[in-house]
Amino acid sequence: MKKHGLLFCTIIWLAASTVGLSVLFVYENTPGSDTVVHRTWPRGSKVPLLSPQPTLIVFAHPKCPCTRATIGELAILMAHCQNKVNAYVVFFRPNGVGKDWANTDLWRSAQAIPGVAVLSDEAGKQARLFQVTTSGHALLYSAKGILLFSGGITESRGHSGDNEGRSDIMQLLDHELLPGQKTPSFGCSLFPKHQG
Repeated sequence: MKKHGLLFCTIIWLAASTVGLSVLFVYENTPGSDTVVHRTWPRGSKVPLLSPQPTLIVFAHPKCPCTRATIGELAILMAHCQNKVNAYVVFFRPNGVGKDWANTDLWRSAQAIPGVAVLSDEAGKQARLFQVTTSGHALLYSAKGILLFSGGITESRGHSGDNEGRSDIMQLLDHELLPGQKTPSFGCSLFPKHQG
């Protein structure tokens, strides 16, 4: 009787573990909402479009754990692309919260990357203007404001390492790839239903 009970518990544990791992795998590999962003720099943007270099914008939610990997990938990208791009991380900040709400370790990590300016996006106005809805979504525009790249710079949710997005941006900055590249973005929604 004891053996049957142990066997039954083992089977239940294995089944639960398998289901849990499957759910986690699906979550990690499910990109955020796929949106069609502006092909040209939108009028009214508070993010500066400075010549003569392209401009890279990464939209981020300051409390999204998935975006930690994106900030790490951005640091690697910037180390390889010094003086080739103007880069910004634009952090969402909802209405009705204190000024320090967005001042998280992600904000400080982005601020520490040489060549990156960090901006606050009040009520997500800039993200909405560029039509971005997922934390970690990166946009690369030419110096003339033409969209070159749209998407994520991680392979999946919260995972660092070589990935198509980072590679595409580096090749675009070296003029080795045609404009119009797109990859999936992996991260939390910039506009969660419950913010705190």
